[in-house]
Amino acid sequence: MGGDELNLIEPAANYGWPLVSQGRNYDGRAIPAHSTRPEFAPPKAFWVPVISPAGLIIYKGDLFSSWKHNAIVPGLSSQSIVRVTITDDTAKEAQHISMGKRMRGIREDKDGAIWVIEDGPSGRLLKLTPN
Repeated sequence: MGGDELNLIEPAANYGWPLVSQGRNYDGRAIPAHSTRPEFAPPKAFWVPVISPAGLIIYKGDLFSSWKHNAIVPGLSSQSIVRVTITDDTAKEAQHISMGKRMRGIREDKDGAIWVIEDGPSGRLLKLTPN
């Protein structure tokens, strides 16, 4: 019930789940926040309500030049694609693109196009390119 998170992995770091989170258990019980346990590394970005991430790519292409080195995350419950900027040891949601459908997966093509697939039996495979 909240607390999807993005961690920038560091050697020997412990991110604390399930002992700490920025969300709540599905039964409504609270989970202590990262700030209550300084021995655990806090997430660089988190989502409440959840986005239900269904994959992640770090964009390397040139078609979406301003997205280079950003994390691109398809969301199931958010029915969106979320773009996260990563700079040194920080990450921040930069864009939340509503797709109107649960987004199940993502891949980057060799030409820099982004392919996403919708969830479900009638889900479409979509090729994303700039306007």
